Amino acid sequence: MILIAGPCVLESRDNVMRIAEALKPYDEDCTKEFYFKASFDKANRTSLDSFRGPGLDEGLKMLAEVKEQFGYKILTDVHDYTQPAAAAEVADVLQIPAFLCRQTDLLVAAAKTDAVVNIKKGQFLAPAAMEHSVAKVLKTRGFDGEVTYENAQKYRVWLTERGTTFGYGNLVVDMRGLVTMRQFAPVVFDATHSVQMPASGGASSGGDSRFVPYLSRAAAAVGVDGFFFETHFDPSIALSDGPNMIQLQKLEGLIEKIDAIRSIIE
Repeated sequence: MILIAGPCVLESRDNVMRIAEALKPYDEDCTKEFYFKASFDKANRTSLDSFRGPGLDEGLKMLAEVKEQFGYKILTDVHDYTQPAAAAEVADVLQIPAFLCRQTDLLVAAAKTDAVVNIKKGQFLAPAAMEHSVAKVLKTRGFDGEVTYENAQKYRVWLTERGTTFGYGNLVVDMRGLVTMRQFAPVVFDATHSVQMPASGGASSGGDSRFVPYLSRAAAAVGVDGFFFETHFDPSIALSDGPNMIQLQKLEGLIEKIDAIRSIIE
């Protein structure tokens, strides 16, 4: 099972290292393919005054330190076509943010690296439309055939579900979309962003982390290849996405339940 976990954004070095240290058991678990996740820049914050992160250069240095100290594989977001080449020198997975999942130049630039490309489904798109985003990466990597799970796996492309816009300031997860997207690529379920309430907190996004366990268990029952959890030792002080994060100490119990469900359906 792919497991992606870490803070939304790179905060202070001490906070990042504290979170990374707490995630060691998952990297040591032979049933998990663990990736430490953190963003060097959050380019789509609601307010101009919101914390964005340390930026590309300092952020990659911090991620490289995490990688060196803990031996983790790294996942981070890229936001424009100038970033993937540098980010891939540290990151094992380049994540395409949901709002940018149709941006051809960004997808092509990410595909030209050796990293896995993880494309988050846009909140505004039908699941079936993600076939075309996967095809852009496959074609850039020299494959112009059918977009299938097996071909995407071979050419290192993932898709991630993070909910669909439902009215104003709310997201819903249509579990049928997990089945649809899994025709095209391995699918990761982003449980914490799926409970986000975009731009509902005034100058920031809100969320309701109470629903993370329920949606996670549902996705495990449907069948996915992995899970994505933004996590923090104290979500109330997190500098980005705190309301939808899961507390580090609650992660172990949730993953045990996911593992139990997966053992039944496999």
